[in-house]
Amino acid sequence: MLRQLIDELRGCGELEWIEFKVDYAEPQMIGEYLSALSNGACLHDKEFGYLVFGIDDKTREMIGTTFKPRHAKGKGNEDLEPWLARLLSPRVDFRIFDYDYDGKSVVLFRVDATINTPVNFSGIAYIRVGETKQPIANYPEKERKIWSKKKPSSFESGIALENQLADEVLSKIDYPGLFELLKLPLPDNRNGILENLIEEKVILKSGNGFNITNLGAILFAKNLSYFESLNRKCVRVIFYKDDSRLNALKEQPGKKGYAVGFEGLVNWICDQLPTNEIIKDALRVDRTLYPKVAIREFVANAIIHQDFSVTGSGPMIEIFKNRIEFTNPGKSLIVT
Repeated sequence: MLRQLIDELRGCGELEWIEFKVDYAEPQMIGEYLSALSNGACLHDKEFGYLVFGIDDKTREMIGTTFKPRHAKGKGNEDLEPWLARLLSPRVDFRIFDYDYDGKSVVLFRVDATINTPVNFSGIAYIRVGETKQPIANYPEKERKIWSKKKPSSFESGIALENQLADEVLSKIDYPGLFELLKLPLPDNRNGILENLIEEKVILKSGNGFNITNLGAILFAKNLSYFESLNRKCVRVIFYKDDSRLNALKEQPGKKGYAVGFEGLVNWICDQLPTNEIIKDALRVDRTLYPKVAIREFVANAIIHQDFSVTGSGPMIEIFKNRIEFTNPGKSLIVT
C-alpha cells in the first residue's frame, strides 16, 4: 500500500500538497511544511498533504534518507512528533510512516487537509506557491478560499483506508455478507464484485487502486481492526457479576462491521442472558429475562444514533444482574 502511494506521489511531482526532500529535516522546516501542505490539500480538495523524505525533489529519483523521525528532537529537546503537534494550530492530525523501498529508507509525513481555518505553525500559516513555501498572509486570495471551504458532507463519505489493491479490498470487506444482506446474486468474477462495491459506495476508484469508505468499513468490515480510524468504534459488551461495575466477569469487543455482524451480536448477547423455565402447551420452555426483539431494537439504536465525529469510542452494552445499559458516544439528537 505504501509503495503504491509513494509511486503515485512521485508521478505527480511537487504540488501545493506534495513536497519531496532527501535528508534536510530541520524541525522548524518540517512544521512549516505540515502547515503549508495541510492548507494546500484543502485548496485542492485533497484529503491529505504529503512530505516525503528520501526522494530527490527535482528528478524524483529514489535516493533514500538517513532521517529517523522517531529519534529526532524538536526545539528544547522535546521528541519531534509531540513538539510538532503542539505547535500546529488548529490541531490537525498527521502520521509518520517509515518504509523500506528496495533497501532505501523512505519517511512519509501524511497530514490531514484543514477545513475552514488555515493551519499555522508556531503562529504563522504557510502555503506552497510554485516551488517555494510562503506565509499565507502574502496571498490573501488563497487564505479566503480556505476560510470558505465547507466541511465534508458526512462521515460516511470519508475514507477509512486508501490506496488498496483489489485483493486487499476483498480481504478486508465481507463482500459475501454484503451481497446476502442486499439479496443480490454474488458475481462470478472479481471485477463484477468490485463494480458492485463501487456502486454501493463501499469503495471508490483511486488511481490504480481503491479507497475503502467509512461507510463500507463500518458496515462490512471483516475485522474493524484493519481500519485504524474505526477500530475503537466496535461494539463492546461487558458482563458484570452483580449490580455495580466493580466486578466485571468478561468483556467481548465486536470485530465485524455493524451490518454483517449485527445478527451474530444480538444472538450472542441473548445466549449469554439468564433464562426462566416456563410451562407452555404442557412443555417446559426456556425464556430469556429480556425479549430478543427488545435487545435487537436497543442494539440497533445504540449503533445507529451515535455521533461518528466523536473519535475513540463506540457503542457499549453493559449487562448487570438487574439491568442492561446501552450507551453510545455523542449527544442525543433533539428534534424541535
